[in-house]
Amino acid sequence: MSRAPLALVLLVFVAAVASADAPKPEKVIQYRQSIYHVMLWNWAPMLDMAKGKRPFDAAEFKQHAERLATMTRMLDDAYPEGSDKGAQTDALPIIWENKKDFDAKLADLQRETQNLATTAAGGDEAKIKEQLAKTGGTCKACHDKYRAD
Repeated sequence: MSRAPLALVLLVFVAAVASADAPKPEKVIQYRQSIYHVMLWNWAPMLDMAKGKRPFDAAEFKQHAERLATMTRMLDDAYPEGSDKGAQTDALPIIWENKKDFDAKLADLQRETQNLATTAAGGDEAKIKEQLAKTGGTCKACHDKYRAD
């Protein structure tokens, strides 16, 4: 047997064994929090532009909106069962008790961030600000119920 097929077999075996282990809750929480940090990094300048705290730059806004839409899709696997414990988190346990509602709110966020990216691509400042407010409402709806503040 040549070395290349043997190496491939070993690589597949190692990958299968590694993927069989579920990530530890503290790693899931770290992943989830990292996504939110990146989201905030992109949200803050858009909000500052909308509030007039910095000049409106359509190209920059579009870039932040696109990043935000991407990051929200990464949240799909950030709340598995058991990731309510294992590290400090602001996620309330009610998330896992009311997963359907939480998932619906996450879907709302994902839809509105995608709408924000689409609207930002159009460059119309008034429409962008309107969609930013709508997007912020989906954030608030989830934070009010599922996040400890």
